[in-house]
Amino acid sequence: MKKTITPDGNKLTGIFCNFFGHHFVVSKKVTEHIKEYRCQNCQKQVTTDERGKLSALTPQLQEINNTLEDMYQKRNRKSARTIERKHVA
Repeated sequence: MKKTITPDGNKLTGIFCNFFGHHFVVSKKVTEHIKEYRCQNCQKQVTTDERGKLSALTPQLQEINNTLEDMYQKRNRKSARTIERKHVA
């Protein structure tokens, strides 16, 4: 049987989540404060928004998270190289 996953998650296991609530686990760490989560039961995806609340992971938010992650990683790599140069000198 093929699983049907929508932005709201899998329809069959979504019934379970409607009664008992979602069981979100971190699926991607974007920055220290922004993470993406996925429900273990229905596969619904959410992310933290600008206020720190959980919001449905839309394609627009996913693109924003990807861009933010790239910028965050570049900044961390640059600062790590700067620290290494100070220790070598």
